[in-house]
Amino acid sequence: MSIETTKKPSVLFVCVHNAGRSQMAAAFLTTLSEGRIEVRSAGSQPADKVNPAAVQAMAELGIDMSAEIPKVLTTEAVKESDVVITMGCGDECPYFPGKRYEDWVLEDPAGQGVDAVRPIRDEIKTRIEGLIDSLIPAAQ
Repeated sequence: MSIETTKKPSVLFVCVHNAGRSQMAAAFLTTLSEGRIEVRSAGSQPADKVNPAAVQAMAELGIDMSAEIPKVLTTEAVKESDVVITMGCGDECPYFPGKRYEDWVLEDPAGQGVDAVRPIRDEIKTRIEGLIDSLIPAAQ
């Protein structure tokens, strides 16, 4: 039995509604990091449900987000995360010194069909791959 001495890096994705961009980012990071990164997502004003076009776009790549539920952003979620990635929530995110903050400027998929969501999804996937490379050394 091995004892893990290093804590997994943790990432929090935040957008206003936690229904599209942040949900897709969290789903990609969960899938592509294969459990090596702790993943959270939240919204400053969460929607009632995840954007159906985002669910459909992710399903095309074999990632099921249909059971996800938008969550409200809490100060605790920010405190517990090593990296906080905002996606259009502006100044509504709490700030804590010592955290890594990134703002990903991405088009909002709200109210758009799957054809409009696919390029947003693909941009998120590219950014997630770079994020994984920055958080997990290649030797692992």
